Amino acid sequence: QVQLVESGGGLVQAGGSLRLSCEFSGRTFSSYAMGWFRQAPGKEREFVAAVNWNGGRTGYVDSVKGRFTISRDNVKNTVVLQMDSLKPEDTAVYYCNADRGGFTEPLPGRGYWGQGTQVTVSS
Repeated sequence: QVQLVESGGGLVQAGGSLRLSCEFSGRTFSSYAMGWFRQAPGKEREFVAAVNWNGGRTGYVDSVKGRFTISRDNVKNTVVLQMDSLKPEDTAVYYCNADRGGFTEPLPGRGYWGQGTQVTVSS
């Protein structure tokens, strides 16, 4: 069974940066496309970013392009979301996702999920 554990959320002022990390265990990490989703209060969960099995392909929702960067380390079995130039509208719970079905943009939101980490951006 895949387990995903996120870390790195917190409170930051607008314009600041945060680095989210997701640790993967239980299966072969390189067999999964990995992604990040987020859910703001009163809204549906939305796709944020994805990376393919070897890090060679990435994809982002338009609202974070140029500000967020997703990457993975297949030795450490981790995926990282570097978030820069944060805006108040980025406030949400961020979820790590592992998809055995391969890379698509956006990821369809299937597979395995972490417990989520809160990101709050103050204005």
